[in-house]
Amino acid sequence: MKLCLKKTLITSIALASSLSVFAENNWMVRTRALAVMPDVSGSPSVIGGDVRINTQSVPELDFTYFFKKNFAMELILATTTHQVGVKNSALDNVDLGSVSLLPPTLLAQYHHEWGNFKPYVGAGLNYTMFYNAQSGAVNSVKYDNCFGYALQVGLDYKITEKVYLNLDIKKLYLETTTKVRAGATRVKADVNIDPLLVGVGIGYRF
Repeated sequence: MKLCLKKTLITSIALASSLSVFAENNWMVRTRALAVMPDVSGSPSVIGGDVRINTQSVPELDFTYFFKKNFAMELILATTTHQVGVKNSALDNVDLGSVSLLPPTLLAQYHHEWGNFKPYVGAGLNYTMFYNAQSGAVNSVKYDNCFGYALQVGLDYKITEKVYLNLDIKKLYLETTTKVRAGATRVKADVNIDPLLVGVGIGYRF
């Protein structure tokens, strides 16, 4: 009886230890230097012209949870501030000021392993919140928050057991409705922003 209990206890400890090690490797956190390059289409229907949004570089933080060896979920957090304007419109070039975007994005990922190279692909949903809009040369500018979707391809390179070098490329597909008031003129337009996000950084697996 004592021998049986001893074996059971040893087996339980070994199983708990193995589960603990597995659980400790379920998470990865990354920090990246991120270039956000909007690909804008859509024009204000009343005054014409092309909407322009500038490229920005910002830090990004993401959290990844591996629920299987090759399958994971990633949550991406970053915020950017962009200058916005309309070029070659009926009102000439119009400064629409600036706006900040907070686009949390959740992606389902598939990871593969080739030695120290660990490429992955992902797809998911995005919700972009526009805040702190500055109106520039017009009276006011408003942007509607919007849902979108995202595609992703990336690569982790294993430096140590826990530290990884990361390269990540994402494409977000976003459409917002913009409302501009300039004196007596009111302009409402649907604008596709569709930014390309390119990031390089470091990941830590734990």
